[in-house]
Amino acid sequence: MENKTRKHTLTMLVDNEPGVLSRVAGLFSGRGFNIDSLCVAETIDPKVSRITLVTEADPAMLEQIEKQLRKLINVIKLRDMTGSRAIRREMALICVRALKSEQRDEILRLVQLFRCKVVDVGPAYYIIEATGDAEKMAALINLLKPIGIKKIARTGAIALYREPT
Repeated sequence: MENKTRKHTLTMLVDNEPGVLSRVAGLFSGRGFNIDSLCVAETIDPKVSRITLVTEADPAMLEQIEKQLRKLINVIKLRDMTGSRAIRREMALICVRALKSEQRDEILRLVQLFRCKVVDVGPAYYIIEATGDAEKMAALINLLKPIGIKKIARTGAIALYREPT
């Protein structure tokens, strides 16, 4: 068996109570595992939250992480959403310099090409809302960098399994 590290998207349903996120994050930091991204929100049931996190691990590390997470009392359900059955998306708000007319034209062309949305406009900037998988986000950011990104706010990954047909 190959022992390669790769990014894994883990999602867990947890009790929506104070301290749960701290215990999950503490489990990672206490064992020297890094969290690449983290997103937490209430589910349709206000007593339950969904934590989605991305971490890089080899199979043995991933097994340890999953075992330790399942031991936490507030974790209701844990799934590895890394495979093709899962839909993974990120959202970003990107503030881009837009001083010149040609910069504005290029930004609007990229917004259309990447199916984004301009959500705010100023005399020297555009704020763009973008959603997509990690590759799409990276491609958009790489194309906007030469124009001049002022700041970015990203959600990190969120994921759900596809429903059976």
